[in-house]
Amino acid sequence: MTKKHKKILKISILLSLIIIYWLILPSKLFNNPYCYVIKDRNGELLGAHIAKDGQYRFPATQKVPQKFKDAIITFEDKRFYYHWGFDVISLFRAIKQNISSGGVVSGASTIPMQVIRLSRKGKERTIREKIVEIILATRLEFSYSKEEILNLYASHAPFGGNVVGIDAASWRYFGVNPEKLSWAQSATLAVLPNAPALIHPGRNRKALFNKRNRLLKKLLENKTIDLETYELAIEEEVPEITKSFPDYSRHLLMRTKKENNKLVYTTLISDVQTKVNEIVKRHHKRLAGNQVNNLAVLVLEVETGDVVSYIGNVNDFSTSKNQNSVDIITSERSTGSILKPFLYASMLTEGQILQNTLIYDIPTRMGGYTPKNYSRGYDGAVPAHKALARSLNIPAVRMLKDYGNEKFYSKLEDIGLTSLHNNADYYGLSLILGGCEGTLWDICGIYASMARTLNHYENYGYMYDKKDFHAPNYVLKKHKKRDTENDYDDLENSSYFSASAIYLTFQAMLDVERPDEENNWEMFRSSERIAWKTGTSFGFRDAWAIGVTPKYVVGVWAGNADGEGRPGIVGVKAAAPVLFDVFNILPDAQNWFAMPKTDMIKAEVCKKSGHLASVVCDDVEEIYIPATGNRTDVCPYHKLIHLDKTEKYRVNGNCESIDNIVTKSWFILPPSVEYYYKKRNASYKYLPPFRNDCKENSDKQEKDMELIYPFHNSKIYVPIEISGKLGKTVFEAAHRDKNITIFWYVDDKLVGKTSGIHQIELSPTEGEHILTLVDEKGEKLIKKFEILGHN
Repeated sequence: MTKKHKKILKISILLSLIIIYWLILPSKLFNNPYCYVIKDRNGELLGAHIAKDGQYRFPATQKVPQKFKDAIITFEDKRFYYHWGFDVISLFRAIKQNISSGGVVSGASTIPMQVIRLSRKGKERTIREKIVEIILATRLEFSYSKEEILNLYASHAPFGGNVVGIDAASWRYFGVNPEKLSWAQSATLAVLPNAPALIHPGRNRKALFNKRNRLLKKLLENKTIDLETYELAIEEEVPEITKSFPDYSRHLLMRTKKENNKLVYTTLISDVQTKVNEIVKRHHKRLAGNQVNNLAVLVLEVETGDVVSYIGNVNDFSTSKNQNSVDIITSERSTGSILKPFLYASMLTEGQILQNTLIYDIPTRMGGYTPKNYSRGYDGAVPAHKALARSLNIPAVRMLKDYGNEKFYSKLEDIGLTSLHNNADYYGLSLILGGCEGTLWDICGIYASMARTLNHYENYGYMYDKKDFHAPNYVLKKHKKRDTENDYDDLENSSYFSASAIYLTFQAMLDVERPDEENNWEMFRSSERIAWKTGTSFGFRDAWAIGVTPKYVVGVWAGNADGEGRPGIVGVKAAAPVLFDVFNILPDAQNWFAMPKTDMIKAEVCKKSGHLASVVCDDVEEIYIPATGNRTDVCPYHKLIHLDKTEKYRVNGNCESIDNIVTKSWFILPPSVEYYYKKRNASYKYLPPFRNDCKENSDKQEKDMELIYPFHNSKIYVPIEISGKLGKTVFEAAHRDKNITIFWYVDDKLVGKTSGIHQIELSPTEGEHILTLVDEKGEKLIKKFEILGHN
């Protein structure tokens, strides 16, 4: 072989060795399973789920606390910053000590060498393995900075038992964040990886105590700590028992586990989370007496949509029978009345109603659907904002019918309700009364989006950013703030709801009657204004309460996760008390929502009907209404009538001298509406009857009689009584003249007559029938109905 060839061979061998040296270090040193860990926005631990191998091993830390760093370097590798993976001085000293003692008393392992040993778990401690560690440690120094090497060590070093890494150890033994470790605690943890068995509860405490204090003495000698710090530190006790990891948000932890996020810095605030947990615990005891076992609370910041508190269920896992492991926040539940404000805001936005527009509240049947109010009573007609505040079902269904079921269904999808798994026809008009499911997550997000839109309206130059409607967020991140002076490119002139509609919706929600213990809330100056709404699902299975301020949205759900209904599962009783207790621990918003006057107009509105005032309305007020409100109809109820001088009877020019006729504006509701309206509004005046000599000449425009029940083409199921005969059905009508008599006919056969209160019990046979009502003035009503069979 020539010299040239030998030289090439040597270079090739050298290059091969260099390549091998470079490649021998795995690209990923550690493939260990890690815990699922969640922390709050300030780094406080909220919860941890043990790793698959049974170890409490948190995901690798990104920063080693300075005290622990100083302690571990002093104890394990004092020339850490000055060597290239192994310490020659320590190595020769260890060889000398081992030879003189006749055994292994010192290993001379540096921190990089220990990182390599930890990554090559299971390897025997032999001279050959030690050489491998030295080689790989030097290689490690080429790929990682000193700080990264220290992070690797601190994250994977054993700290006794099934505790691995500084993060898990600081919580397991001292119950604090690593950054909050004292010098004594840092020194205790620094000596453990060298001898993890020292931490065994009830044993070795004296040996651990002495070993820690020797390290503290070294820290004093190298002037890392001063004398006072040293003297205080050596008096601290070493841990006697391990501590439980914080368990403040187990359901959110399970959610992050399901989404496979190992370490999540959440937007939660641990102090708020702890307090809300206590509130839930207290109210759960109250509810459990009625066998109401589950409770959930979600708190959002309006500005960002960030989650402040996440209580997915009662934090009691002692038994599985109550299904406390179910995360209610993400569970789809019947919405009850909690969607009503969205319909109200939609109709205000599109100019279909004004805030005081009268909505009928009478017995109603639409198709095969017959809604009922919670109270089972009727008001006749109610201003729209009061119908919302009182959560009346019949006005809500009538409003949905007018607005359009499919249109409202699409609106719900647009604003963020993700649980509509069937088409609009499937839900029908029950959509507004809990016919569909929703999650606390989505619904709180929508309310927060509405508040955010209203807060931003003025700042955005009286325009809208549709991206203000977005889902809540629990992962900590930086939020980009809009440059309100220059960044207008993506703003629009409209959004899902107008600013005025949102404002008026929240104003209506202020009028909801608070729970008994909150009835005198206005007497307390510290109590803030909260727009809130409750909901109760059919069968008393779900109780909801949502509250909104300019700063926060709080959502509460109470019930049984398995769907079992209980009489006490009512929004105002089960959920609302929790809602107000949660608001009491949150900082108050400095101001209420600003009225968006640029999105409103001043208009003359009829006080009685709530419609735009007509020329004949006699009681008018000027109020702010949505800018789109000028599209609504003028008052249809005020009409001019002609009276005699006594103003007791209606007349006309055929029976009374023009000079003796008094023309007045009169508020006239349909008979079936005024029948109920009068009971609630004593000041309502019935339309005067025509004077006897004017009856034949009167040109009547208003009907005096209406059938309340049955509805036209009703199909009536009548239960069979004990006797085996069909039971009776109560038929009901309304008449303007309270003294008049109505004659009732079924299939042209007189079956009875009524005066004053027009109710009659009838028991028609199975099949189709024709009902005819005739009053003594000759006015007639004809309706078809059917009695269903029992076969």
